[in-house]
Parts: sequence; structure tokens; C-alpha cells
Amino acid sequence: MNFQEKVNNRIQVDFNELIEENLVMLSNTDYKSDYNGNDIMMTEGMRVKIYEYNDYGDEEELLLAEGIVELTTYKEGWASNCKWNCRIDKNGIKIETKKRKSD
Repeated sequence: MNFQEKVNNRIQVDFNELIEENLVMLSNTDYKSDYNGNDIMMTEGMRVKIYEYNDYGDEEELLLAEGIVELTTYKEGWASNCKWNCRIDKNGIKIETKKRKSD
């Protein structure tokens, strides 16, 4: 399976924005685009697939997870500016890496 197949219909997040061990910031607004450009309306309890892609030059990294959309309960601090979060399910975050071939 290639990269595009793995992120198809997934919403991009930044796993550096983990609020809790299994809670990541998802969206500041009621809509977030998936990898294909489809606007997804956030709703409480909605199941979503999320990803993060990193390019480190000689290596590519893909982080994948699934979870449930939650309205934020954070009213203060750095996480308070996010309206919607994703509670990552029991399967956690899967990390896939691929070394680039050198010329």
C-alpha cells in the first residue's frame, strides 16, 4: 500500500499537539479538510482517521491513528484555542518509516 492509499480520507493533525497521552488537537473550527480536500463537519462522537507526515530528507515518517471527536473542555492554557480534539482509540498511534534510497 502506498502513501496516498494510507492517508486517503484521513485528517491531518500535528501529534506534537497532544494534550493528553491519547488526546490530540483536531480543529479550531467546525470544519476540517481531509487529505482529499473534502470538508468534514466536526460533530461530538464522530469517528475519524488521522495522520501526520514528516519528511526528514533521508527518511519519511507516517503516523496513523483513529479516534473519536470531542468538543474541547480546556478553557485555559495553550489547548484552549482548539474547539475540537480527537481521543485516540486503544490501538494508539502507529508509526511507519521508510528510508529513501541514496543515489
